Amino acid sequence: MSDNRNLGDDLDDMLDDAKKGANEFSEGAKQTANDFENQTNNNMNDGKNIALIAHITLIGWIVALVMNNNSKSEFASFYIRQMLGLMIIAFVLSFIPFVGWILNLGMLILWILSLIGAVNGEKKLTPGLGAYFQDWFKSL
Repeated sequence: MSDNRNLGDDLDDMLDDAKKGANEFSEGAKQTANDFENQTNNNMNDGKNIALIAHITLIGWIVALVMNNNSKSEFASFYIRQMLGLMIIAFVLSFIPFVGWILNLGMLILWILSLIGAVNGEKKLTPGLGAYFQDWFKSL
């Protein structure tokens, strides 16, 4: 009978050890998930900041490009490509008297829409040309 009692105690000890191990594993997995979530949020914030900097004149765009080369962010790259396309079109339109200047007002509206998308953390294509910008400048 004592052998059965010892065997039962051994089984109980093994079961307790297994429960402790499962709890430790669960806590470790939760911590890893929390760390991953925090790192993802930090990367998103960095990408969002770079995207916003890209909207501030040509100098801001160059600064954003350099910052994005250090740690690539798909969100930042998206807006760097969008802003390059908008800046090139605005530059070309500035050489066309009157009509180009009026069309540049439309470019200002597209710039504002892009800025709003970046502030909201959404990848919004520039209406009409955004898909082309992403394709043409995909190396950025």
